[in-house]
Amino acid sequence: MGVMSEAVTQFLIPACSLLGIAFALLQWFLVSRVPVSADAGGFRGYHGRLTEQDLEDGDEGDDLDSIIKCAEIQSAISVGATSFLFTQYKYLSIFMGAFGLIIFLFLGSVKGFSTTSEPCTYNPEALCKPALANAVFSTLAFLLGALTSTLSGFLGMKIATYANARTTLEARKGVGKAFIAAFRSGAVMGFLLAANGLLVLYASINLFKLYYGDDWEGLYESITGYGLGGSSMALFGRVGGGIYTKAADVGADLVGKVEKNIPEDDPRNPAVIADNVGDNVGDIAGMGSDLFGSYAESSCAALFVASISSFGNTHDFTAMSYPLIISSMGIVVCLITTLFATNLSEIKQVKEIEPSLKQQLLISTILMTAGVAMVTFFALPSEFTLFNFGTNKSVKNWHLFFCVVIGLWAGLVIGYTTEYYTSNAYSPVRDVADSCRTGAATNVIFGLALGYKSVIIPIFAIAVSIYVSFSLAAMYGVSVAALGMLSTIATGLAIDAYGPISDNAGGIAEMAGMSHKIRERTDALDAAGNTTAAIGKGFAIGSAALVSLALFGAFVSRAGINTVDVLTPKVFIGLIVGAMLPYWFSAMTMKSVGSAALKMVEEVRRQFNTIPGLMEGTAKPDYANCVKISTDASLREMIPPGALVMLTPLIAGTLFGVETLAGVLAGSLVSGVQVAISASNTGGAWDNAKKYIEAGCNEHAKALGPKGSDAHKAAVIGDTIGDPLKDTSGPALNILIKLMAVESLVFAPFFAAHGGLLFKLL
Repeated sequence: MGVMSEAVTQFLIPACSLLGIAFALLQWFLVSRVPVSADAGGFRGYHGRLTEQDLEDGDEGDDLDSIIKCAEIQSAISVGATSFLFTQYKYLSIFMGAFGLIIFLFLGSVKGFSTTSEPCTYNPEALCKPALANAVFSTLAFLLGALTSTLSGFLGMKIATYANARTTLEARKGVGKAFIAAFRSGAVMGFLLAANGLLVLYASINLFKLYYGDDWEGLYESITGYGLGGSSMALFGRVGGGIYTKAADVGADLVGKVEKNIPEDDPRNPAVIADNVGDNVGDIAGMGSDLFGSYAESSCAALFVASISSFGNTHDFTAMSYPLIISSMGIVVCLITTLFATNLSEIKQVKEIEPSLKQQLLISTILMTAGVAMVTFFALPSEFTLFNFGTNKSVKNWHLFFCVVIGLWAGLVIGYTTEYYTSNAYSPVRDVADSCRTGAATNVIFGLALGYKSVIIPIFAIAVSIYVSFSLAAMYGVSVAALGMLSTIATGLAIDAYGPISDNAGGIAEMAGMSHKIRERTDALDAAGNTTAAIGKGFAIGSAALVSLALFGAFVSRAGINTVDVLTPKVFIGLIVGAMLPYWFSAMTMKSVGSAALKMVEEVRRQFNTIPGLMEGTAKPDYANCVKISTDASLREMIPPGALVMLTPLIAGTLFGVETLAGVLAGSLVSGVQVAISASNTGGAWDNAKKYIEAGCNEHAKALGPKGSDAHKAAVIGDTIGDPLKDTSGPALNILIKLMAVESLVFAPFFAAHGGLLFKLL
């Protein structure tokens, strides 16, 4: 037994969750003190703060009309995003119900819906609850995971749309004030998601324990449904949100910036509101659901493997809850780290923004290393055994410390590598920008080469993490390494959500007609935000690789496979088909963006050609029609890629059996990680190459610009090609590999009992 008692554990986990929620609410309160609502009598808010004194503090040209307009634009973006998410969730609620029924029927049929207790799978001497109980509780866990994921995405979106205009207004007082407003808003999302995910998982385990009692094998097997629910919603949120935002973005850019030569976020562009709405439903709601899914799955994989090891056999609740205690410590560490950005240091110049965000990653990693050492010593016994594919592996507690820490530091390496390849402060992106001198073709060639090259270091980091963690603690080591990478999720999400909030703030400043100086400040925030968004995607993809491998190991154990031999035809056909799936999925999502963007381009052109005075700024565009095009396209187009991912494990497992399915999972993992990193970084580099030319921050950039030059137009085309890569296909691929793995684990009892129908008939 470890030093920490069960009573302390039962107090610590919910206490840290509630602390995270309280901290998020405090950050929200501080952001809310910047008033944006306006009525005839002036601003409603804390003691009427936006008064004439504020206007004197602001820049010339930021009159009351433009500030009031900020409130109107914020309202339009918020209404559009809320409307889309409600419509999306309405469709997804039908899916949740249908898929929940499939889980119940498949798992219930394993033993013919028997209600009698049976010998346990891993400890035949003991009796476990009937298969029907696993069906019921797995379905319940799936629904809880789906609801928590939905809530995470929705809350993130509401906070982002609440904060965007406030960031714009704070930019009148300096870049430091605007940075704090955007970062605090991102922190609200980060802490709410991390704390809610942990609290619901902890509550679910304790509720399920009331029925399962000492049957921890059945309890933690049914809990895996929580990860499946989280990732299912994340897939549709990522794909649907990605199609929405990129259809609007591509349409707005191609007609507005390339054809009409008007600035980004110009209010004359009919697609501009849809573009800003898309930032919230794709990059905020989608990313929130995605990282929640990774967190839920890594926790579920670790808990399942632990439950069939000595922790489960001896009913050591504190050691069993080690993954949850790591996440609890992560909330405390991230809380301290956030204070460095918002309270302990102040940004005074534009060049300090990106270093401050990078500093968040480093501080949280260093503090978390110390936190993991403390947690490992107090929560785990000095020596114990872990399940290792049919054998028991003897492990010491310090082995697990190294497993978690190597995942944690691998995340930092991936984050910094992503930053190097996507930030315009370094030579790779500047080389891409320079290639725009000779046109769009060379820009595309350089961007693709950069993306392929950016895969090398992250893959080595992941490979080293896997080797060390597996050598020390088998599959449990890999799953806690994934959890280590995600332990600072609150900070990761804060710097990730900061990006779209800053992007929206810049758009609002442009549409409200605020001064050039304000736009410069919001552009500087946005450029740093593009890099942090790429870092967030790097974290998501890296953690997805480790999570998928841990889930793969749990699936192989649960399905009763001793070895996965790639030389057998059953496995090899699965391997090669699995490696193809990320390409099929990417083709579907990119074509969906292309089809939706085509409709958007036609609509924007139609409005410019048929609405008199639109180009001159004397008439208003029909924003609502563009919002409708994005909404309809995303809801329609998200179904086929989603069906591909959800149906593949069911078809492969049922028709071809567990060995072929193991091959499919391994193939999709190996191929998907490479494609995802490359796509995400290529798109991020193209975006920041364009921003480098637009900003004209040095002599080299000025020689390529200004906006509207041939080099800038080539950069815009590259950015437009990169949009679906970095915001739709790339980020959604990490959900593909995780979701197929966790779905296979949940359905493993059915596949082991009834799978391989085709081979049985032959």
